[in-house]
Amino acid sequence: MRYLFLISLFFCSAAFAQAPQPDLVTLSPELELRIKKLETELRCLVCQNQTLADSPAGLAGDLRRELRSLMAAGKSDDDIKGFLQARYGDFVLYNPPIKSSNFLLWFGPFMLLGLGAIGCVLLVKKRGRHLVSAAVPTEGTAENIAAKQLLLETKE
Repeated sequence: MRYLFLISLFFCSAAFAQAPQPDLVTLSPELELRIKKLETELRCLVCQNQTLADSPAGLAGDLRRELRSLMAAGKSDDDIKGFLQARYGDFVLYNPPIKSSNFLLWFGPFMLLGLGAIGCVLLVKKRGRHLVSAAVPTEGTAENIAAKQLLLETKE
């Protein structure tokens, strides 16, 4: 029993182990402003609805360190965005561009909504015409003749 307790204690202690985080590179104030601006233009790949600046995720911290090292290396904002796009795809940009490859992703739901609305309008019009034609009897139908005979019988 004691060995089981020691083994479980060993495995639990490994869950709390953490690797030391590397120190952040200190940069000039204008580079810090560029980093802050760039962090608001990039999406956290874990959180998906947060910018890189707002995200507390570990991957976001890694990407922020990567941004700092690329800025320290003298890369421009477009070079950094291009590097991250090549590595993670267009999804890393908070406002991804509209391309032919993702056109349906952007506008497909609106097209389906429009088609559904057109289909609904056509169905309502078809039902309306059918109900109107069924509600207005013609002069010579058997139902009309039977109704006239009943009316004449009740008057007598």
